[in-house]
Amino acid sequence: MKVTEIVATFGGVGYMRPASGTWGSLAALPVALVLHWIGGPYLLMLGILVTFVAGVWATRIETAGSDNHDPSEIVIDEVAGQWVALLPVSIGAAHADVGVLALWPGWVVAFLAFRAFDILKPGPIGWADRRDDPLGVMLDDILAGVAAAVVVAISAAIVHGVFMS
Repeated sequence: MKVTEIVATFGGVGYMRPASGTWGSLAALPVALVLHWIGGPYLLMLGILVTFVAGVWATRIETAGSDNHDPSEIVIDEVAGQWVALLPVSIGAAHADVGVLALWPGWVVAFLAFRAFDILKPGPIGWADRRDDPLGVMLDDILAGVAAAVVVAISAAIVHGVFMS
């Protein structure tokens, strides 16, 4: 495998079937956990930035000369987006000085909300997807991650504000 293929498929996870995007999102979870354990939300943010830039680069090379701008085996975009969705959980754990796995409901909400936004592609998420270029491949998942992160934050506010007070 070429380096760009390893990056684009997140080490080959993108070749898993069916639902390679869901496999990519699932594979992102343990890596996010390790990033948080090593460096908290700051390392997770750096991981998002590096993954985004590497994803644009790898996607550009892997799709060059192809009619398909977003082949299903490219899942590095799901990894970056899933990490964005998990960012409020990482920040919340660091702020509360608790283990990030103690906030396991946030992990579940982040995963489910991200997959929903990534599949349905409402509003600006769909606009980014329709760009038909490597930036759009990555950007639609970043925006889906942002939307999911908002759902995570609102869910946490409701649970902690209403049920924990």
